[in-house]
Amino acid sequence: MGIHPLVDALAERIRASRLTFQDLEPLAIGAELEAISGSLDGEALFIRNEVHRCRGFRKLHLETARLGAGLQILHCVFFPDPRFDLPVFGADIVAGRGVVSAAIMDLSPVTETLPEPIGRALRDQARPPFSQVRELPAWGSIFSPHVLFVRPETEQEQQWFVEEVTTALAILAEACRVCDPQADDDPATVRRWHGQLHYCKQQKQNDKTRRVLEKAFNPTWADRYIEELLFDDPPSPLSVD
Repeated sequence: MGIHPLVDALAERIRASRLTFQDLEPLAIGAELEAISGSLDGEALFIRNEVHRCRGFRKLHLETARLGAGLQILHCVFFPDPRFDLPVFGADIVAGRGVVSAAIMDLSPVTETLPEPIGRALRDQARPPFSQVRELPAWGSIFSPHVLFVRPETEQEQQWFVEEVTTALAILAEACRVCDPQADDDPATVRRWHGQLHYCKQQKQNDKTRRVLEKAFNPTWADRYIEELLFDDPPSPLSVD
């Protein structure tokens, strides 16, 4: 069984959208984190990571994972540089044996609200009528009012999800182009840094991810993968004496 069409289509669309961000360049990670092989319940687990950075974003991370002929996962997060007034972009897909059980996408604020141009652009978008909207997890307070969390049942709904992600990334790329950085010690920069710390802390409460990694590898490796790659804390914008 090949890659689920939605996982493949969304990965390609994210790669294409990524090219619209200014000053895009690869971000070096260890070879042991770029392509990872393991085993879970007797099935082969393979994880591929693509990591970049660009103007306005400290890290653009796209992960695709596959377990045997069944479970397939896409995980993507764009972490902003706290000097820029920009949200976190995140998208995830969980698919298995032809069924997409979860698809989530959001531009998540790192302060109380989204930057007004981004919030206004999202409010102006008419959302397709997905048939199954899912309930957010208990730690999901980090998401914006515009979060999309669905179980896309048809090919049409899967295409709608890809287009929603494309629109969000276009809004984000435009906001990034016109956004000027603030000083490292500007109170707004420090607030956004704290907000991103909180975002990462909340994401780390997703025990499902940790349990899978611990079972396929070991707890120490799982902690390193989560803390250093998936949801690494943003470096402090303030100089350290």
